[in-house]
Amino acid sequence: MARHDARKWHDCSKMIGLLCLVASILLQHGASGQRVKVEPEVLSYPGQTVNLRCAFTDATGIQLTMVTWIYEPKDGERINIAVFHPNFDPNYPESPVKGRVSFAPSPPNLASPSIQISDVRMTDEGKYICEYATYPSGNEQGITFLVMLAKPQNSASTITVDAGTKPVVVARCVSMDGRPAAQISWVTTANGNATTVSKPGADNTVTVTSEYRMVPTAADNGKDISCIVAHRTQTKADSFPMKLVVQYAPQVTILGYDNNWYVGRTNVVLTCQATSNPLPLTTLWTTMSGEKPDTVQINGNELKVLKVDDAVNTTFVCEVKNRIGVGRDQVTVFVRGTRLPMKGATTGSIVGAIIGVIILLAIIGTAIAMYRKHRNNKLNGDGPPKYKPPPPQKTNSSANRQVNSGNVPVAEDRPLQNQYYSTQSAEPVTDLDAYHDDEDYGHDGREHYYSAAPSGWDDPGNNEVPPPYMRTDSDPQDYHQGPNVNRGDSFVSPAMFV
Repeated sequence: MARHDARKWHDCSKMIGLLCLVASILLQHGASGQRVKVEPEVLSYPGQTVNLRCAFTDATGIQLTMVTWIYEPKDGERINIAVFHPNFDPNYPESPVKGRVSFAPSPPNLASPSIQISDVRMTDEGKYICEYATYPSGNEQGITFLVMLAKPQNSASTITVDAGTKPVVVARCVSMDGRPAAQISWVTTANGNATTVSKPGADNTVTVTSEYRMVPTAADNGKDISCIVAHRTQTKADSFPMKLVVQYAPQVTILGYDNNWYVGRTNVVLTCQATSNPLPLTTLWTTMSGEKPDTVQINGNELKVLKVDDAVNTTFVCEVKNRIGVGRDQVTVFVRGTRLPMKGATTGSIVGAIIGVIILLAIIGTAIAMYRKHRNNKLNGDGPPKYKPPPPQKTNSSANRQVNSGNVPVAEDRPLQNQYYSTQSAEPVTDLDAYHDDEDYGHDGREHYYSAAPSGWDDPGNNEVPPPYMRTDSDPQDYHQGPNVNRGDSFVSPAMFV
């Protein structure tokens, strides 16, 4: 078991050692590639002097033997432009920059062999390589890109076109002789698209041309369109706001006819309204019959009828012409015998006000009716009466009949009519509306009133029948005494005589 673990540890150690070796090689290669220090990019305008700096950062253990500057155009072969060896003078081979390139400072040294190029040209743009010959590492190099800048001349313009059915160029934007190429965009509500073309200009510059194409219509005339040019030499983009120019034939509309021309109406006017680009040249009024009524006067784009009669019962035609074409409109006049009712400007408001008043009155009436119903329900509620009625009185004749007959009173098994129960005393009471106060009748009247009620049996005598309730302090003084009954006790009352 121990031997197996030792073998696994040995294999792991070999793997770690291999990884460390690879990492060391990569680090050495990376360090060697970074020891030649240069600027990645240098910008310059034509006519200026540029400095291309180069230095070897760490020469420990390395012998520097020679430095060579190499120029590589964008489209071309590599060319040696400057060579320096410590044992010899600097050398400048034949190249596009010969006579304008030199080591700086002078005399040069291997630690910092920078160069400068005077009176740079647009054609000098490209890749510049500072290459060291070293021992024992071999050649090492650094690369600098020289970017030549040229501020372009930007311009934009619209193109006058005629309305049609095919796409045409309506606006053009140009960025001329710039370096690098400019970026052009469009901002507009018109329905079209742009095409952009780049062409080489003088001294390695670029000219960019963008055209906006669309199918022009009369509605597009005067629409806003802007050309936006962005370039590396500009702190902000150039904007060129413009308006489209579309020419079209006149579009004509006759105004003024209200369909209420009646006989005798005076001073009615028709106006020939036209829009066009360019402006109209002529305006001509005619009739379909070919004859102009005598009461008609024409003044430019206005036709005035002094007095309406049957002669103006015709079709009027207005024809407007410009350089692009002709536009026309017509209106047929119907002469009425009498005028139509004039619609007031506030008819709708009056109708609305009337409807609003009717609705308001209906709401008020409904509220009053509900209030009255509520008040009547409150006054004539379904609750019990507040006072108990007086007990029925017996007449003398009925009492005598009871005495003479000698019959024993018999309790009536019919339920009392109109009997209510008070919510306060829980005692049965009768409807107060069925009786009148005693003060409203005299003695004879009371006797006649009580004797009018039919009797179901003979008068037993002078024995009085107790009322079906207990007397309270609020009962009238002439109530007869009855049996005492406690609240909550059940009892059977004798028959009531009425």
